[in-house]
Amino acid sequence: MPALGVPPVEGSGCGDMRIADVLRGKGAEGAAVATVDPGTTVEGLIAELARYNVGALVVLDGDQVVGIVSERDVVRGLTARGAELLGATVADIMTADVRTCLPTDSVDSLAATMTERRIRHLPVLDEQGALAGIVSIGDVVKSHISQLEADRDQLQSYISQG
Repeated sequence: MPALGVPPVEGSGCGDMRIADVLRGKGAEGAAVATVDPGTTVEGLIAELARYNVGALVVLDGDQVVGIVSERDVVRGLTARGAELLGATVADIMTADVRTCLPTDSVDSLAATMTERRIRHLPVLDEQGALAGIVSIGDVVKSHISQLEADRDQLQSYISQG
């Protein structure tokens, strides 16, 4: 029973919001995922990150997800290897142990995983294992804010109808 006679807010919280909802909210751009080949040079990777204005790219070998590479990987590599890193390949610096999620996963569970593991981007795979999208921590935060705003509006409406 809700406190003070306030009715439960339908869909309250993001617990019932799914990753598929987040991808839909991204529109047509959510369907297109910027990717890179593992043999691409780090210099080429930097150009692609700038071209797409993103912080990470999914690494595909054919249609198979084999890694993820981010600006953070580049910075760490430059610190360790200097300018010679620019001639290295994406395979040399990418994270090969990629965490992924499914469209049916909850936004709340993804937020917890991203926070606990300090992950900023997760590829979304469909039921057949094909790349279906990518979700960033910014996408998760945006979905939480949207849900909170919808909850607030519904509660304000309930209160004003008295």
